[in-house]
Amino acid sequence: YPIWWGDAPRMMSTFVEAHDFDSKTVIPFCTSGGSGIGRSGKNLASQAGSGNWLAGGRLDANISELELQDWINGMK
Repeated sequence: YPIWWGDAPRMMSTFVEAHDFDSKTVIPFCTSGGSGIGRSGKNLASQAGSGNWLAGGRLDANISELELQDWINGMK
């Protein structure tokens, strides 16, 4: 999701509030030209109310396929 000054857009809150994340592992990630993920992942986890939410992170628009794969593998 796009990040706006450390917050996820309202559409992400609407999405997580409407879905059941019980027994799911969620790794939030955002895209931004400069802002970090902030507390957006923790806020979304709180709004979802269920699921195993991991820390996640911010991905740069210029990330290579290899860098992306390394990031994914680091989540395991």
